[in-house]
Amino acid sequence: MNEELAITVGTAAREARERQGLTQGDVASQVGIAMEVYSRMERGRVLPSSTTLRRLCMVLRIRADTLLGLDGPTPPEEARTLALADREEDPPTLRRLVRALRPLDEEALKAMGLIIQGALALRER
Repeated sequence: MNEELAITVGTAAREARERQGLTQGDVASQVGIAMEVYSRMERGRVLPSSTTLRRLCMVLRIRADTLLGLDGPTPPEEARTLALADREEDPPTLRRLVRALRPLDEEALKAMGLIIQGALALRER
């Protein structure tokens, strides 16, 4: 989840920076961080702290919800999957499995379903 979020933030920051006509050095300087740190942020390698996130929003003239990838409506299926993945009563292994399946497309999910059905059938023997 953190990796996905880091990539989302980095992509949005890069697009906003390019729209503003700024260099990575310009943004890093105005935000008050090292250019290397900002570069890693844009590449999705690190997440900004909340203070840095706020400064990024101000420098890049972008809303935090856009930077975090929350500017559109959450699709009902994704919201349901998120809720299932974060249920406290589920064992951590199940939550990790659901998170791993989330980015798969429909075809890959169907294939994983067949694998799971096969494993369950073997278990019942």
